[in-house]
Amino acid sequence: MKNYSGKTLEELLKTAAEEKGCEVEDLTYFLTEEKSGFLGIGACVKADVYCKEDIKEFIFDYLGNYFMGIDLDIEVALEDNEDGFIVNLNAENNAVLIGKQGRTLNAFNTVVRSALSNEFRKRIDILIDVNNYKQDRYRHTEAFGKRIAKQVLKSHVDVELDPMPSDERKAIHRVLNTWDHIRTVSKGEGAARHLCIQYVEDKNEEEVSE
Repeated sequence: MKNYSGKTLEELLKTAAEEKGCEVEDLTYFLTEEKSGFLGIGACVKADVYCKEDIKEFIFDYLGNYFMGIDLDIEVALEDNEDGFIVNLNAENNAVLIGKQGRTLNAFNTVVRSALSNEFRKRIDILIDVNNYKQDRYRHTEAFGKRIAKQVLKSHVDVELDPMPSDERKAIHRVLNTWDHIRTVSKGEGAARHLCIQYVEDKNEEEVSE
């Protein structure tokens, strides 16, 4: 993220957009200094400015430095969409990156997400995957959620699932969000955070907490 200055915010953003090769509307900025001057003379505005390409560059640099530091050759594929960024990693030993039950990969996601939030001063949605492990995991998790939801519809008895990472809870919530008479609610704190699939007579209001 680079700091720019100008006599007005409009001038500052125009300069940043031209340098970054994007539209002003594609920029995100944080004012760091603003002086009105005297009768307009000496007016100055400063702001930290970035665009999506800056985020992508930071991700590549961060991952490159990290894996260089542990002397591990790795392929990095990055794609972006409206929801954020998906990074797929592939190494000679993917099992090491994933860890037991995906714990190492989950921890790495937390670290990278935190680094992005600190750098760009806002939550940046990103998913770090290893050889599509997470995508496969989501498919299995969603299928499991559907099976439990069918049981809940039949018995009218709520079911609390075992603790799972927030992204997997969200995967089940997404797939069940449109089901009639089914509501998903996250309960517990920290490592004990888990999902409850509930039967409801009327589903007029969503009640989900990630």
